Amino acid sequence: MRYVPLLLIPFILYNAFAFLIFADYQTDFREAYLFSFTLPSGATFVLTVSTTILLLALALAAVEVVKAARIGAGSIIDHVFATALFVIALLEFLFVKQAATGTFLVLTVIALADLVTGFAVSIRTASRDLTFSGPPTDV
Repeated sequence: MRYVPLLLIPFILYNAFAFLIFADYQTDFREAYLFSFTLPSGATFVLTVSTTILLLALALAAVEVVKAARIGAGSIIDHVFATALFVIALLEFLFVKQAATGTFLVLTVIALADLVTGFAVSIRTASRDLTFSGPPTDV
């Protein structure tokens, strides 16, 4: 369970809403809101389900970047799962009509950013961990 990408959570939430909860996923993601309140400027702020899922994905992506800084055999498994998550998300976006929304596209781009960032951080961390020593000295 430790190696499962945290970004799987927003994708599961999106699919639950798109397939099980909303009747019209194109409209409902934009109109279904959790709460609203009036700001001091007089504007009304509305937090939608779509925005909440995206905010959760961004927060979890930050945690994934921290996870990528770990060194060890587990980081390879993390990268494999992150790659699989991105590929599945991309295929779902392309071939499943319920995923053809702006919200899902942003989730897919966040998964791609997580994948690229994870590789970059791991490579950078691994290169700093690499040490070279000179020839042995026997005195």
